[in-house]
Amino acid sequence: MKEQKIKEILLKRNFDFKKAVDLHRECEEKLEDLKNKSYLSAEEEIQEREIKKKKLSLKDKIYQMISEYKNSQ
Repeated sequence: MKEQKIKEILLKRNFDFKKAVDLHRECEEKLEDLKNKSYLSAEEEIQEREIKKKKLSLKDKIYQMISEYKNSQ
């Protein structure tokens, strides 16, 4: 089964998967907002690093859930 199809299934059936995808999307939006600034304060630079770490962690969680679903089929 293709990854996109699995994502669609998990988005409909798995609350934790949907939550992780939504949080990942929020991180992307926050990073885009920071990227559009001409200058980042020291606090914003720290915030940017933390958001990137969270986004990567969520991506890992999303792909782990996809992999688990593939393996259960």
